[in-house]
Amino acid sequence: MVDYLANTEINSQRIAAVESCFGASGQPLALPGRVLLGEGVLTKECRKKAKPRIFFLFNDILVYGSIVLNKRKYRSQHIIPLEEVTLEPLPETLQAKNRWMIKTAKKSFVVSAASATERQEWISHIEECVRRQLLATGLQPSTEHAAPWIPDKATDICMRCTQTRFSALTRRHHCRKCGFVVCAECSRERFLLPRLSPKPLRVCSLCFRELAAQKQKEEEEEDRGPGALGHPAFLAGAVCGASSGDDDDSDEDREGGDGDWPSRVEFYAGGVSWSSFHS
Repeated sequence: MVDYLANTEINSQRIAAVESCFGASGQPLALPGRVLLGEGVLTKECRKKAKPRIFFLFNDILVYGSIVLNKRKYRSQHIIPLEEVTLEPLPETLQAKNRWMIKTAKKSFVVSAASATERQEWISHIEECVRRQLLATGLQPSTEHAAPWIPDKATDICMRCTQTRFSALTRRHHCRKCGFVVCAECSRERFLLPRLSPKPLRVCSLCFRELAAQKQKEEEEEDRGPGALGHPAFLAGAVCGASSGDDDDSDEDREGGDGDWPSRVEFYAGGVSWSSFHS
């Protein structure tokens, strides 16, 4: 760890450089005591295809975003508090190597590094930052995590009914509870998942039944009413009927392709290669 860099000029310059790359669309990142520990390009598995993403590891947050074509500019800034992060190394396959999952209550996704050494560096640095952040805040490690979305290309048929075949006219949807790729008929309902959104989200038929049963049981235990499926208090947590597909593409997928991007880039004036961790 590089705690001695906190509040130093070089650390301030590094953080200012990151802010500049994200421009006006990004949030301010400079805070007293915050240290930029390292940065690099990782491959993030999105719903449509794997894409390169720039990642910045601070001592208290993990920041990532999309790479703009042939420029030192980044967009779609995402900030993840490290006390919410849990890492899960993934097994090697012939098609996929150096992967691990970043899990939080709101979003979970898979990333991969260019080499096993780079993967281990990222995992060890993040886990150490998480450990220190939990110690500093007195919080307990998170036990609830959002399900990662199964990539579109992983299946040609609905993972619930196993009957509907996807095509240019029959589109894929994702259940926000289990992350399965499902057809419209198998994901007609929505349910309120407070950890993910203040509004009801698309869920598959199986998850809807399980969530509804859990909701009913909780209401009965708390003696808040009959707890029947038709009771108004119950319906506050669920919305039945058709669900539009407007919420099925993440911001990253709606942006379009990233085009070509450099495998090695000088980020600071002094020249720091990908991936790099400060010491």
